[in-house]
Amino acid sequence: MDQAIIIPIFGMLAGIIISLAVFVWQYKEEHGKRETVLEVSKNLNDPTKVEELLTIFEERKKEPIDYRRNGVITIFVGIGLYLLGYYAIGNILKSAGALVGLIGIGTMIAGYLYPNTGKELTNAVEEFEKK
Repeated sequence: MDQAIIIPIFGMLAGIIISLAVFVWQYKEEHGKRETVLEVSKNLNDPTKVEELLTIFEERKKEPIDYRRNGVITIFVGIGLYLLGYYAIGNILKSAGALVGLIGIGTMIAGYLYPNTGKELTNAVEEFEKK
């Protein structure tokens, strides 16, 4: 085979292989946690201790999403893409950078329109009750 054909094929295969590897890795990691919780819960008689065990293994954040922070990050990614398009690649990347930057601005505005911390929610409710 010609080398010009092999490189794109390996590029496409790499994307598929990496995606599958991450999926298998995440599955095995979670599978081990589930088995551990199952084995320990068989030996516990107190349901409150089982709940404590589940909260230990739970990794989800309990804080709400900070749209303002995510918006600022997205804006700067958009600026970076735009500048890369301006200096190196061309109009398509400039357009993509502008689009990403505008999405970031919208996300940041959403962060100000929808308060997400407890203090901000309390202030919003108190302000609404005054009206």
